[in-house]
Amino acid sequence: MVDVGAKPETERVAIARGEVHMQKETFDLIRDGQIKKGDVLTVAQIAGITASKRTSDLIPLCHPLQLSKIDVDLVLDESIPGVVITATVKITGKTGVEMEALTAVSVAALTVYDMAKAAEKTMRIQNIRLIEKHGGQSGDVHNE
Repeated sequence: MVDVGAKPETERVAIARGEVHMQKETFDLIRDGQIKKGDVLTVAQIAGITASKRTSDLIPLCHPLQLSKIDVDLVLDESIPGVVITATVKITGKTGVEMEALTAVSVAALTVYDMAKAAEKTMRIQNIRLIEKHGGQSGDVHNE
């Protein structure tokens, strides 16, 4: 792991996004609450939050962090059709939270897939990326 001991504690925020693309029929089942496993968006939201808190358990060289905020937002987008997932993670600390935001989006997307795979096995998890990062020595990043 990188030694962050000498770095100052600053407010850091990371925003990541990704999508799960699916057939219109699967989209309709999720929208109408007809997926047999239950409420896809709520379960995926909780999974994303939980995963963000466990990032250092999943990615070997990540620091364990005391996160101060995790928001995972899942929105049905009929134009895809699919689900757009956005995670915002915040901390006041010595290291950034990009990996925590990306992990939240990734696991939320995997959860959407898992919950709806009985209806469709051709769903595609796509375009997981860092949207913004604020704070730290490297400064702000705006990718979109």
